[in-house]
Amino acid sequence: MSTGARHWAINGRFLAQPVTGVQRYAREVVRALDARIAAGDPLARNLSVELLVPPDRKDELALGAIRTRVIGSFGGHGWEQAVLPAKVRGGLVSLCNTGPLATGRQILCIHDLNTRACPQSYALPFRLLYRTLVPALAARVRHVTTVSACSAGQLVRYGLCRAQKITIAPDGHEHALRWASRHSIRTQLAAGPGTVVLLGSRAPHKNIDLILGMGERLAQAGLRVAVVGLSDGRVFGKAQEREAANIGWLGRIGDDELAALLEDCLCLAFPSLVEGFGLPMLEAMVRGCPVVASDRASLPEIGGDAVLYAPPDRADIWFERFMQLAEDSALRHAMIARGRGQAEKFSWDDTAKRYLELMAGMDGLPLAAGAVPAKVGSGFASGTARKQTDRSFHRFRETMK
Repeated sequence: MSTGARHWAINGRFLAQPVTGVQRYAREVVRALDARIAAGDPLARNLSVELLVPPDRKDELALGAIRTRVIGSFGGHGWEQAVLPAKVRGGLVSLCNTGPLATGRQILCIHDLNTRACPQSYALPFRLLYRTLVPALAARVRHVTTVSACSAGQLVRYGLCRAQKITIAPDGHEHALRWASRHSIRTQLAAGPGTVVLLGSRAPHKNIDLILGMGERLAQAGLRVAVVGLSDGRVFGKAQEREAANIGWLGRIGDDELAALLEDCLCLAFPSLVEGFGLPMLEAMVRGCPVVASDRASLPEIGGDAVLYAPPDRADIWFERFMQLAEDSALRHAMIARGRGQAEKFSWDDTAKRYLELMAGMDGLPLAAGAVPAKVGSGFASGTARKQTDRSFHRFRETMK
């Protein structure tokens, strides 16, 4: 067991990418790690961490204990495979599905296998890259994390790794508390008690055509749809926007605008066919917005009893759920209260602790240092949080024996 200096790096390629749920995860985990290290967490004993970033980074994180270092002269996958591994001292944490194949002493977060579960959602080059690179990485790295028991089950079923190699380290909610609710002109015009907010892209697995196809019926009931977000054509391919009087396409909006919209609407609709986690549900719950979600994949695992569910192929049931919220104020207030309680069970701080436990375990940190190294395949260790996720993970483990 090691008692000397411990060196870890974090793969900072996410700072050069557009911010989707995966990049949000990386940003918030790094912030929470930085806070725990700065506070003197026993798991960070003798630990030095640096964030290695490519020169084409779009912005920076304000960090105190974790040093940021720019390396290389180019970015992209080439930077990740050729430049990054040469600069790693000790171990590496990669939080966004990919990392360098040359680095075996690595903790890799694979959020989902949606490219396999719903290949039609992804452009062919992206799909081929992930079908080859991710399995090779899963076999190569020391440990794999993922964000839900559902995703863990996918990793095992598709043969990427054994259950014992996987640790669940979910998304958290705290970032949405930092948003300052502020309407822009476009969100103000789209908001209101009859507005259903629809997040995500036109990728088929997001299934938003289920809601858009209800446009006329929703209009007759006095409801409208506000669609937030744009597709990345390099990943999901191109799609056309559907025109209707009660459907508004807001494109990308800022976090503060999103907070205002979620606080001033009927509900969030989340009809995905597959999701590794479903972070927008937590964000909506934090901001006091009821959620109607698909009853598939990870969504019931994350939403618990704080979400109204409907099958992703039954528009009639979705309409019933919307009308329940529109006509029953007691139900709507109950779902808001439940949602806030459910969201609080998922914490970036807890997830950062999980990564510190994994790093300590790989470093052989003595128990006398006050740390209890993470057990392989133990799921998410938290005293009161994520009991449902833990139970789901253990059930999945049993089925894989």
